[in-house]
Amino acid sequence: MKKLAIAGILLLSTSICLSQENLQEEEPEKRDITQNELSLNAFNLVSFGVIEVAYERVISENSTWAVEAFIHPNKEDYVDELYYKDLSLTGKYKHFFSSTYARGFYVNGFGMISSGEYETESYWTDGDYIVETDDYADFAIGFGLGGKFVSSGGFLLDLNAGIGRNLLSNNSPTIVGQFMVNLGFRF
Repeated sequence: MKKLAIAGILLLSTSICLSQENLQEEEPEKRDITQNELSLNAFNLVSFGVIEVAYERVISENSTWAVEAFIHPNKEDYVDELYYKDLSLTGKYKHFFSSTYARGFYVNGFGMISSGEYETESYWTDGDYIVETDDYADFAIGFGLGGKFVSSGGFLLDLNAGIGRNLLSNNSPTIVGQFMVNLGFRF
C-alpha cells in the first residue's frame, strides 16, 4: 500500500509540473509582432547611385502596403536606357502566400507617379547624332513578384521584380520596370 501511495504522489506531482510548463506562453519573435518596415534598395544605390527608400506597413499576416520614393540626384552617373525617370513615388499592395507572418513569396500590384526626361527623336545631321528629349510626368499601373526574408531580430531582405505600363503621356516610356534588392529592418 505504501508503494502504491508513493507511486500515486509521484504521478500527481509529475502531471502538475507538466501542466505548469504548458501554461507558460512562449514570447513571439519580434518579426511576428512588429508592423513597420523601413528599407533601402541596395542594388540601385550601389549600381546606379539611385536613392530608393521604402516604408512598408503590415496590414495582416498575409498582406502589406508600401510607399517607395525614387530619387536620382545626378543623372549623368547612370545608363539612360535603364532609368528615364528622375523622381517617382510608388504605392504597392503585397499579398503573401505563406503561413508565416508577412514574409515569404508574394505578388504585388502597384501604381507609380514618375517624372523625368524621355528621348522623343534621334537623327543624324551634318555628321552629328542629335537626340531630342522632352520632360514627362506620367502614371503607371503594374504588378510584380517577390520574396521577403525576415530574421528573428527584424533584419529583412526583400527581392522584387515588377513591370508596369504608363497610361497618360505619349512622351514617356511605355513600359516601366522595377528590380529591387531591399535591405532594411522591421520594427
